[in-house]
Amino acid sequence: MAAAPIPAARERLVGRQAELSLLKRTVEALGNGQGSVVEISGEPGIGKTSLATALTELAAQRGIPVVRAHAVRGNTASLQVFRDAWAARAADGGPRRFDEVGDRPAEWAAGCALVLDDIHWCDPGSTALLVRLVRSVVPGPFLLALAHRPGQTPPELREALEDGARAGAVTRVEPGPLAPEPVAALLADLRAPGGSGPRTPAVLQEFATQLCTAAEGNPRHVRLLAAANWHPEHWPERPGTDTAGLLREAKPLIAELDALSPQAAVTASAAAVIGSPFRPEDTAQVSGLGMDSTLDALAELERADLVRSADWKGGLTFRHPVVGHVAYERAGLSFRLRAHRRALQLITGRGGRARERARHAEHLLGTDAALAARTLAEGAAEITAQEPAAAAHWLRLALEALPDGGGDSTVRTEMEVACCRALIASGRLDEARTRAHELLGRRPETLGERQLLQTHAVCAGAERQLGRYAEAAAIAGAALGLLPRPLPDPLPAEAAELIIEYGLVHVLRGTHDQARALLREAVRTPVEADGTKETDRTVLRVLNALCATHAGDLDEAADEVTHCARLVDALPDPLAGRTPETLALLGSAELYLERFTDAVRHLSRGLTADHTGPQQPILLHRLLGLAMAEQWTGHLDASQRHAREVETLARSLGVPPAVALAQAMRATALVWSRGREYADEAVALVEEATSITSAGHNWWAASATGLLAQARLLADDAAGCRRTLLDSGVSKGLPLVRPFSRPYLLSLLAMATLSCGDREEAHRLVRTAEAEAERLGLPVQEAYVRRARAQLHMSDGEHDAASKLFELAGEAFRSAGMPVEYAWTLATGARSLHETQGPAAAFGHLDAAEAIARASTALLVQEHVAQLRAELSADSRTAHPLGLLSDREREIAELAVAGLRTREIAERLFLSPRTVETHLSRVYRKLDVTSRLALSDLLRRIS
Repeated sequence: MAAAPIPAARERLVGRQAELSLLKRTVEALGNGQGSVVEISGEPGIGKTSLATALTELAAQRGIPVVRAHAVRGNTASLQVFRDAWAARAADGGPRRFDEVGDRPAEWAAGCALVLDDIHWCDPGSTALLVRLVRSVVPGPFLLALAHRPGQTPPELREALEDGARAGAVTRVEPGPLAPEPVAALLADLRAPGGSGPRTPAVLQEFATQLCTAAEGNPRHVRLLAAANWHPEHWPERPGTDTAGLLREAKPLIAELDALSPQAAVTASAAAVIGSPFRPEDTAQVSGLGMDSTLDALAELERADLVRSADWKGGLTFRHPVVGHVAYERAGLSFRLRAHRRALQLITGRGGRARERARHAEHLLGTDAALAARTLAEGAAEITAQEPAAAAHWLRLALEALPDGGGDSTVRTEMEVACCRALIASGRLDEARTRAHELLGRRPETLGERQLLQTHAVCAGAERQLGRYAEAAAIAGAALGLLPRPLPDPLPAEAAELIIEYGLVHVLRGTHDQARALLREAVRTPVEADGTKETDRTVLRVLNALCATHAGDLDEAADEVTHCARLVDALPDPLAGRTPETLALLGSAELYLERFTDAVRHLSRGLTADHTGPQQPILLHRLLGLAMAEQWTGHLDASQRHAREVETLARSLGVPPAVALAQAMRATALVWSRGREYADEAVALVEEATSITSAGHNWWAASATGLLAQARLLADDAAGCRRTLLDSGVSKGLPLVRPFSRPYLLSLLAMATLSCGDREEAHRLVRTAEAEAERLGLPVQEAYVRRARAQLHMSDGEHDAASKLFELAGEAFRSAGMPVEYAWTLATGARSLHETQGPAAAFGHLDAAEAIARASTALLVQEHVAQLRAELSADSRTAHPLGLLSDREREIAELAVAGLRTREIAERLFLSPRTVETHLSRVYRKLDVTSRLALSDLLRRIS
């Protein structure tokens, strides 16, 4: 039975298994008659009290009495915490007079667990007694557990505990910050019924990770922020949207604030208005207390561990931002208004930044709306790029404060457009779209030409990011009709922005051709010097380069992409990350131009796992390009992972062609990495993707066609590969296939046709592919065609020609950084190498192919190598050595063995001496000999 009521835990302890194990061992030792001292120390709110409660529960479970007391801040009565503990013990039948045995708790609490909390607030007498107890040998059975904040504990007690911990006499329990997983479990316990917040496990974990960072892993801070309905976009400016919930949860913290002197309480409120970090001189002016009183008050706040020194020009900060938020909400409304006005005047007087002034102007809308609205708009303009959600919030407040229908309509329109842009950047696309449409519908006659272009551009941007490409193209196209043609020189910034939106939507929907002429003209037209940002000029150039790539004008595209890559690489990460369209489009162009390393670098730059933001459509394109680049460069697992992400994202956005393309990527990567055992699964994916693409014809479907066909061919379904390509129109001039992929698709069709037995048609297709590849001049496309031609030669028995082409194709794949294709080419060409250079050379290529395939986890290539190795080994064992030689090689070998010199052989066969030597070299390699003598000996033995 416990000597005092055991407080119930407020929530289950999560993430404290190690700490609980220590406590359990001490309780078990006490049950066996062995006493000890347990120290539970840590930051405020870290969970010391919860662990002390867990200790009392563990003791109670073993039938050990528990005596528990708390030190009280500001108490001056000597031995207060021990008096309270003795009173609890006496109520359970213990000694009646404290003065008789009060300073000997080991006697009156013998056989008990004495748990003392908040001992950092003990009176001097209690502190001295605790020091004596900690330094003495604890008689058994007696367990003394002390919970405290080290930063506020008297030095002599800290020193005694430290010495005891070093000597092993004190068991130290130091709960640290929680990790995201325990925070997620804690949030699951705290989630209010019907409240907002995470719903799926994945989103909950992501939210928990963000909240864990904001709360610094502190359980009390987690509870406070969860009660305030915390949102990451508001932090740290605001704790959340539920002030009442915050204050309900903050009772322990409010008690700390209420214990302050009046001057310290006012100083804390003034500091909360200023925001962390704050300087003493600013706090003195905002509070109105003067410098001396403020310094005294700050010293008290430091002793209470409510504020701490900040690494910022002698400034101070609350021990955690949520402490400042609670202090702010506890201040009276009139005090806050006066404090914000003083702070605004202070910052304005010293020329402070607009964002600093806007923080205070937000609270003055009811007292000086005009000043507040102007200041908020200025602050929003300063932070939109970095904090779009906060900028949108300020602009909405400013627009609400302006008189409707009054004032400068131009200013109001500019603020409306800026608000829409901030809403788009912060992911509030529906609200941005609604406001933009309302602006166009409400004020078309009052908008100037530039404002009209801006409004159409932002409206089209909202539609585009919502995936409503037809609507976005129509809106941008309507506004472009207002521009003179040719385009004005210089091009207004608003016109450039509109052209970018028009180009983006056509590129994203696959209708590149419709935007190309306008983009070429815009790129060649100078832009106003004070207009479009350099990043926007880069977007125009990348759009133009991508359209040129799709049109097959690769010379123009290559130069533009090189120039744009230099511009983008010069941007710092934060700025590059704010223009994901540039990264996506540049990476795609580089992918098509076979610059795989650059493509991966740009497509993955700044890429995060957050697929819920406002950039989902462009993220879809980045992930698609990345999955393809990774497959081509041999990173098959990463390719499959990104392809799955694309599928999920494309389904949520309602883009079936992207789902099909992702499935096609996954199917080919699956066969390459898992081998023929997974061919059926890959073909099932292909058939599902085919059913999606058959509903419509666009470049998305055409892009999937090659992958679908390749997956079928790798799965030994040549007829299915051929059917896929023929049904897509490949054999009829490739109407939907972009020029940069035509040679590859024609080569693929040729190989499928050869496997189906139509040798003549296969030759025709390869000739067409060779013409296309020569026109493009892309090394990888040429490699695909050379490999196809080599396979035709090999099937015709022309192994010399085949070997040379296999070597050229393999080297091109190797140089391009495509290890899987390189290994496949080495393996496929091994048979011709076996015929022309003998088993040693062939098996050497197979060994190399196997090693490369193993490094790339390409099981299909390893299977291909094993099959060829078995076939060639069988051929080598059963074939007569002379059967490895061509008729001419056998004839020359027999003459050489007969003793004729090279010149004599050449004269007899009407060949040049050099040709005879070449044939003899091949004979030596094939028969694995090094001289005429060894050749003569071999032929003599096998004759």
